[in-house]
Amino acid sequence: MPNEKSDPAAVSARNSGRSLWTSPEREIDVGKRLVRVRFGRKVSETAIAAYAMWLRANPDFDPSFSEIVDLRQVEQFDLQGDDMLKLADQVDPFSPNSKRAFVAGNTEQKYAAKMHKLLRASKENFRICQTMDEAERWVLTGSTK
Repeated sequence: MPNEKSDPAAVSARNSGRSLWTSPEREIDVGKRLVRVRFGRKVSETAIAAYAMWLRANPDFDPSFSEIVDLRQVEQFDLQGDDMLKLADQVDPFSPNSKRAFVAGNTEQKYAAKMHKLLRASKENFRICQTMDEAERWVLTGSTK
C-alpha cells in the first residue's frame, strides 16, 4: 500500500482539507487475473484517477484483468456527471472486455455503480452485487450461485 506522501490523491485531499477522504485499499491478484479495490467513506474523481494511475504504473497489472470494486463503506460520492465521463473515457485503465463487479449495499452506492455501467461499452461484462463472495464467483466463474 502506498503511503500518503507518495499518493497524489492523498496529498491533494490533505491540501484541500477533505477530511472524509481516504486512499482506497487495492490489490492485484495475478493468479486470478483480478484487481480488488475497496473505497473508504468518500470517493472523488481525484481518488479514482490516482487509483487508475497506480494500476497503470504497476507491472503486475494487465488491462484485461477483471475488477471487483467494493463501495459498501462509501458515504459520499464527490463526482459530477462530467467527472464520470472523463473517468470512463480517459482514465479507466481496464479493457472494455474486462469483467467488472461492483459491490454495493445502499441505494446511493448502487446508483453510482449503475452510472458507471451506463458509461461502459460492454454492459454484459458488468454486474452489481451485494457481497464480495457473489462478486468474486461471478467474475471468476460467470455464476452468482
